[in-house]
Amino acid sequence: MDEYYLTRSEYSILDENRQKIFATFREDCKGFNLLEFGAGDGYKTKVLLRHFVEQNTNFHYSPIDISANSLEQLTNTLAAELPELKVSGLRGEYFQVLEGLKSNGEERHIILFLGSNIGNFTKQIAIQFLHQLHSALNPGDMVMIGFDLKKDPLKILVAYSDKSGVTSAFNLNLLDRINRELGGDFNLDNFIHSPYYDPVSGECRSYLISTTEQTVHMDGLNMQAHFKAWEAIHMEIATKFDLGGIEEFAKTTGFNIEANFFNDNKLFVDSVWSVK
Repeated sequence: MDEYYLTRSEYSILDENRQKIFATFREDCKGFNLLEFGAGDGYKTKVLLRHFVEQNTNFHYSPIDISANSLEQLTNTLAAELPELKVSGLRGEYFQVLEGLKSNGEERHIILFLGSNIGNFTKQIAIQFLHQLHSALNPGDMVMIGFDLKKDPLKILVAYSDKSGVTSAFNLNLLDRINRELGGDFNLDNFIHSPYYDPVSGECRSYLISTTEQTVHMDGLNMQAHFKAWEAIHMEIATKFDLGGIEEFAKTTGFNIEANFFNDNKLFVDSVWSVK
């Protein structure tokens, strides 16, 4: 979507800074293991993988995902596009997969957590997540985390309320899935999508709002839910950050910031942290 700037912004960061990112990852180490949380189709990550392969880098790539189907599609695609790449998908929850890292030799482990997925957590849960990540890694290991930065509130709002209705359909799809998979009888026409952005906290919240008083049944769960007119369902959170908040996250959870990579108009940052 034209309004959804996040993907384009991060892609440009990785594309324009791939050599600098490579130098940061390679500093003081002979090789590394690159592990990615929730790689999806690898659209952005392939920019780095292709460059690393061209540099004849000693590295291994491991996307981590709970979806076996996503991992299979990605590893098959990479085998066709980058046959020289050493890749193995790891299925499971992030920290279950990371449990054995401390005893996996002397190569540096680098975690990619792109797409501003960290913004889908509340601040408290994000700090818990980063503490857990720090404890799973070894001194000298690194993480690169994508953060969507605070900016014009209108630009943020329209990114989550696009004129073509894609974001609305994305959220309403959850009700559709409840109908299909849990025997629900949600009438999607009785709900509207509404985003809200708080420039102080940086939280962009998305809601589905019931336009009428109604009771919804979910036979597969043997339950029902009653909605008042204009009652809201909180669907997601997408927090935006400033550099001070990012520095606070790193310091609070035991990381050092090694580098920040921005796109041209500083809408987004990929921040590289090391384990003390």
